[in-house]
Amino acid sequence: MNPFADLPIPALAMQIFIVAMVVLVIAGTIFDVIHKRSAEYFFAAGERSRAARKRDVNKGAIAMKTLAHDVLASGEFCNPQRRVAHLLTMYGFVLFVVATAVLVFGYAEAAAPAIWPLLWYVGAAMVVVGGFWFWFKIRVNVASGGNPWYRIVRADLFILSLLATTSFAILWGIFATAGGGWLAHLFFWLFMISAVVLFGGVPWSKFAHMFFKPAAAYQKRVAEADGSNLNLPADYDLTDPAVQARFPDIPEYMGKNPPNMGPGIRREPASHY
Repeated sequence: MNPFADLPIPALAMQIFIVAMVVLVIAGTIFDVIHKRSAEYFFAAGERSRAARKRDVNKGAIAMKTLAHDVLASGEFCNPQRRVAHLLTMYGFVLFVVATAVLVFGYAEAAAPAIWPLLWYVGAAMVVVGGFWFWFKIRVNVASGGNPWYRIVRADLFILSLLATTSFAILWGIFATAGGGWLAHLFFWLFMISAVVLFGGVPWSKFAHMFFKPAAAYQKRVAEADGSNLNLPADYDLTDPAVQARFPDIPEYMGKNPPNMGPGIRREPASHY
């Protein structure tokens, strides 16, 4: 059953609310980028990368690889549990948001196909499973860090408001389907308040992180591919008199015709930390 078919508020008010949440996300992201100077950092890093590149690369192919590996598959997570929890939360959130928009704007006054309410519940459930798995199992490691599950810092605003929004949404949907009543109204308003905190708290949470994280992953891959991240001196011909004049230590310690020393540090790609 479509939980938005019998709202405690007019359907138009719910549509305006969703538009307002979108505006809050956009405004909060812009504020976050300006306040933290993220865009300035990325543009400056891009300029340095272009100036230091060793070779030309296919940026289109790199963008596709970034999308497939870093964005769609969350390949940056080495911990399998962390990766699965993140994928559940990410795809669940996408399903939940898309299904909400379809149900509110497309079927506010008409019967919705059964698939959309199902996707709405499945998306919310995926977020709840992935989010609580992260909160109780992955984020809190009492054995090594000694931090209890109830220790909360500002960085937790995103995950907690996300979990509250989806959890209250499921409870509201269940009680609304069961006939409504005061519990349905209670969970609906808790759902709305949690959504305001989630989408309105972008400048104080990691919400904006999901927008510039793909850009950072792409920039990193480009720097690795074109060699601009090596930060090494240029290759020189040590037998060249001009090079020996520039670096007098070469003929002094290695002679006028230095032997080929091999690739040296370039023998293998940097992969040790």
